[in-house]
Amino acid sequence: MRPTPFDLAFGPDAESRFERVRTSLATAGRDPHDEDAFILDREVTAYLRELVPDEGVGEGVRQHLALLHQAYLYWAEGGWHVRLSADQARSLLTTSVSGMMPTALPRAFYLQFPERLVWAELGPGEPHEPLDGLFVRPWPEGGFFVLGVFGLHRDRAGFSVALAEGYRPGHAERESGEPLFTPVMAGGAAAGLYSIVGEGELVELAARSLPLVAEARACAGASHRHHQVHEV
Repeated sequence: MRPTPFDLAFGPDAESRFERVRTSLATAGRDPHDEDAFILDREVTAYLRELVPDEGVGEGVRQHLALLHQAYLYWAEGGWHVRLSADQARSLLTTSVSGMMPTALPRAFYLQFPERLVWAELGPGEPHEPLDGLFVRPWPEGGFFVLGVFGLHRDRAGFSVALAEGYRPGHAERESGEPLFTPVMAGGAAAGLYSIVGEGELVELAARSLPLVAEARACAGASHRHHQVHEV
C-alpha cells in the first residue's frame, strides 16, 4: 500500500504526539476544528516549532500549520483513508455530482487518487506535480477546507501542498469553456491525464467525492480505520 503524507510527515511518533495535543486541547476547552483555537494551544505551538525550526512568518509556515491541523483532525476523527480506483477517480473528474451533502460523513478524511493521474502547476512556471490526494474537512454548512498533496514519492524528502477553502464553484466549466479538470500539460489529453487549475477545482473535486466517502463509511462502520473504497 502506498504511504500517505500522514505517514511520511509525522511517522511513528504521531500517535503519542497527537494524544498530547488532544489532552491539551481538551484541558483548555478548545474546539480542535477551530484553526485559530488550535494554533493557540501550547502543544500545537511546540510541535509546529519542531516541524518548522526556522519558524518566522509567511506561506511556508501557513502550509505547515494547515498540514498539521488537517493531519491531527484526520487522526482524531478516526483516520478515514479512502483509496479510489482508476474508474472511480475518472468518474469524479468527468461527472459533476449535485444534490444535498450526505449526512454519514467523517468530519475529516484523506482521499487518495491513483498515481500520476491528476496534475497541477502550483506556481507560475513551476513543473507540474502529480496529485497524491486530498485532506478534506467538510463544513457543517456545506463548504470545505481542502489541502491537496502533490509530488509525494518515496525518493523525495518532502511533498508540496495547495490550500483551498470555500464553497463549490457551482459550474462545470472553466472561463475558457473547457470542462473542469481538462489537462493543461502538453500531451496530457493523449495520455489520459487531468489537471487541477485553481482553488475552485480543489474544492469541486472534494465535493464530488462525498457520495463515495459516505458509502465507504457506511460499509466499513464508524469505528473502522484505513479502509478502501471497492473498485467499480
